[in-house]
Amino acid sequence: MQAAKREALNIIGWMPEDSDTYEIMYKLYVPDKIRRGQEAIEEGRTITSEELQEEIASW
Repeated sequence: MQAAKREALNIIGWMPEDSDTYEIMYKLYVPDKIRRGQEAIEEGRTITSEELQEEIASW
């Protein structure tokens, strides 16, 4: 968790002083979601397009 805090502080440190909360949250959110997606792919926690379509159809 310490590495995540360091990374967040680094990202915030590079942002302009007039950055608003939305911009800060976006800059922290996007890399985290990309990283989590890559981990899911590596761990095989994904589904095919067909499986997704079947799931949506069942709603």
